[in-house]
Amino acid sequence: MVVLSQPVLDNFSTIKTCKFPTSSFYCGIPVIDLLDRDGKTHIVKACQEFGFFKLVNHGVPLEFITGLEAEATKFFNLSQMEKEKAGKANPFGYGNKRIGSNGDVGWVEYLLLNTNPDDIHQKKITIPGDAEKFWSLVNDYMSAVRNLACEVLEMIADGLKIEPRYALSRLVRDEKSDTFFRLNHYPPCPELQALCGRNLIGFGEHTDPQIISVLRSNNTSGLQISLRDGTWVSVPPDQYSFFFNVGDSLQVMTNGRFRSVRHRVVADGVKSRVSMIYLGGPLLTEKIAPLPSLMEQGEESLYKEFTWSEYKKSAYNTRLGDNRLAFFEKSAGQ
Repeated sequence: MVVLSQPVLDNFSTIKTCKFPTSSFYCGIPVIDLLDRDGKTHIVKACQEFGFFKLVNHGVPLEFITGLEAEATKFFNLSQMEKEKAGKANPFGYGNKRIGSNGDVGWVEYLLLNTNPDDIHQKKITIPGDAEKFWSLVNDYMSAVRNLACEVLEMIADGLKIEPRYALSRLVRDEKSDTFFRLNHYPPCPELQALCGRNLIGFGEHTDPQIISVLRSNNTSGLQISLRDGTWVSVPPDQYSFFFNVGDSLQVMTNGRFRSVRHRVVADGVKSRVSMIYLGGPLLTEKIAPLPSLMEQGEESLYKEFTWSEYKKSAYNTRLGDNRLAFFEKSAGQ
């Protein structure tokens, strides 16, 4: 019989659990080959139906991926005291279980970084060990993934016949755009799984407020997405590919043609999950509204215009699982 200690029980008290049949994966996740001449069409269809797809033949050097994962794993394997030297996430820095400032928690620890190279060092995040190597790998990885995100956004523009072609990619290409980078670690929790056959929610259900998110993880399962009918399905892990999420801002810019995918992560009972997420956002002053070149004659905007700064502020005042776009939806006749 497994007996949980009181400290472990205390950790569980505010973190939700769920049944998670890890042996059952959803086989319908769209897989897009970046080299496919019809890739833009497949990406648009995936964004319309799922708000989510897997990208293969992406061209990001494997050494960038494995090198950064190794450094991230090394950091998360440090003692709690050493990890906390990175500085409390506010919002950038090291966080542990607490997600945001409105009471959301999960079985996760993370490093949240700003992709603006000037701001990264201004935040004075201290990485124990070979900090120069860590930041070099972070910058190489983020630069490569930013370029990949821009390429995908330009394929989306082509597929939707948006003019100019860089109408979307320009929003995240600027190094000073309000883009974040997360390194997440979901430790295994065998005690709870052994006790009651349930898994801890590592990161609760939510949508990403930005334009587009690019995720890569190790080969541990845990990511789930919500289909249009509300069914939650488990995404098969693939450490060599990238997964793309449509964000709230892109849903608005396409006037609802694309859907911002609701997703969550469930901690594995046995293995650690390490993920790296590039959250592509625009400049704070950028106005977010349906793109005129996409709107058909007589088509009404579903959303009020807002700046990214306004939406970000609103998002920070909500809980993780809230429908943040509800505050910016137009009612009939507006």
